[in-house]
Amino acid sequence: MENKPKKEKAPKQEKTPIDYKKYTKPFIAIFVLFVVLVIALANVYVVKEGEYKVIRQFGEIKDVKDTPGINMKIPFIQSVTTVPKYQMNYKLSEAEINTKDKRRIIIDNYAVWRVVNAKEMITSAGSLVNAGSRMEEFIYSVVRSELGQLEYSEIINDENSSRGSLNDRITTNVNELLKKDSYGIEVVDVRIKRTDLPEENEQSVYNEMISERQSIAQKYLSTGDADKRRIEAETDREVRAMLATAKKEAAIIQAEGEAEAAKIYNQSFSKDPEFYSLYRTLESYKKTIGEDTMIIIPSDSPYAQILSGYLE
Repeated sequence: MENKPKKEKAPKQEKTPIDYKKYTKPFIAIFVLFVVLVIALANVYVVKEGEYKVIRQFGEIKDVKDTPGINMKIPFIQSVTTVPKYQMNYKLSEAEINTKDKRRIIIDNYAVWRVVNAKEMITSAGSLVNAGSRMEEFIYSVVRSELGQLEYSEIINDENSSRGSLNDRITTNVNELLKKDSYGIEVVDVRIKRTDLPEENEQSVYNEMISERQSIAQKYLSTGDADKRRIEAETDREVRAMLATAKKEAAIIQAEGEAEAAKIYNQSFSKDPEFYSLYRTLESYKKTIGEDTMIIIPSDSPYAQILSGYLE
């Protein structure tokens, strides 16, 4: 067997060392670009519908954005906070006040409000919570003043016209106070949700209300009875008038009928007087002769002869 010649191994090539220096600058440029992009994205803010964006620089308000859109602040120098622009509900704490007639009542109110100037609100109140507290103080002051001019019965009686514009007056007066002090907020509506009495006064007031309602009910009953009697009297008078007219008309009709009947009888009987005499005689029999009637007459009288059937 022939021995195959062995292949000689190729000599190993030495690896070229990597030159890292040529990649340093591109790497640094990419890193710097990435950092800049991250910083830029971190300082972009979006203004949404129904909110204010307040831009502060070292704690001082520099700008307020309220138009929806994308904006950017200065990195590391400026900060952005959000203030709601939409209407908000505020439940006021229960409070005790005195009415004009020295009655103590407990009122429970709520308000609908909004921020109309974010810069003024932050400058005057510092925060939304503080602005709400100031608004509550103004509302309590105005409500106490307004209800202090009304009697207790006027407050609890919804039908009384004195309370018709009470909520509107309270809203207007509170807004005037807020505007005067430049709080940057506006009250849309103030409503008295509930009015209660202190426990020690409830029973006496309830008794007074019951007495008042009974008095009103008695007044309605008296008025109803008077109206009833008046209507009955008018009806009786109309009925009597109608009956008198009907009787008068009936008498006239009856008289005319009797006259017409007499006329017809006269015309008929004048044609045969003997028949008329016989008819009148027979009519007299109906009135004079009954089942138990006893008649004593001479046998030779015409009347007896007719009864006996003798007609010659």
